[in-house]
Amino acid sequence: MPNLENLKKQAKLILRWHRERHYPVAAQIREYLPRFLNMPDSEILAASFRLSDAQEMVARQQGFDSWQALKAGVSTTPLNAKSLPTKATIVCAEPQLFVTDIQRSCDFYFEKLGFTLVFSYGEPAYYAQVGRDAARLNLRCVERPVIESTVRHREELLSVSMTVATAAEIKLLFLEFQSAGVAFHQTLKKQPWGARNFIVSDPDGNLLLFAGPAS
Repeated sequence: MPNLENLKKQAKLILRWHRERHYPVAAQIREYLPRFLNMPDSEILAASFRLSDAQEMVARQQGFDSWQALKAGVSTTPLNAKSLPTKATIVCAEPQLFVTDIQRSCDFYFEKLGFTLVFSYGEPAYYAQVGRDAARLNLRCVERPVIESTVRHREELLSVSMTVATAAEIKLLFLEFQSAGVAFHQTLKKQPWGARNFIVSDPDGNLLLFAGPAS
């Protein structure tokens, strides 16, 4: 086990990260402190978080159920030890879309596509993440488009592909977007490889493919 003084410093660092709204620490807090389990990152960073909470988190990371137990070197309520993995598992992928106006892009994804804000960073914001169900899209602000628009559309250079589970859902999603006034690069179409899909163009020309089974 690491030196106790180093663990104290680690707890203070976690506390500082929380106060500075450092988003990556929110996932760690949610993983190790059960009372934050069902809270999104934004709520975790807005919640009350004290040094004792950070110390409890450090203790749990070390396999103890409390800071006091860690200091004593004895786990009063043994936690299920996590076995070390023998192979890394990639659990998700988050595509990054280049946009010229974060607020305009967020408004589009909220109002037209039904996404919600996961987080934004910077003042003014230059990076944000939006999500809907299991999908996460990272928005990165740039001064000018990084792909020439005529080439993008001619070659159908997709920025992201998102899928639903059934043929009924892809039709429902298309109708939802259509009623919201979304601009389609390609309307709902059955493909020869057995999929049914459509393509949406966002305010910066990013092409978003939505797909599902044809039947």
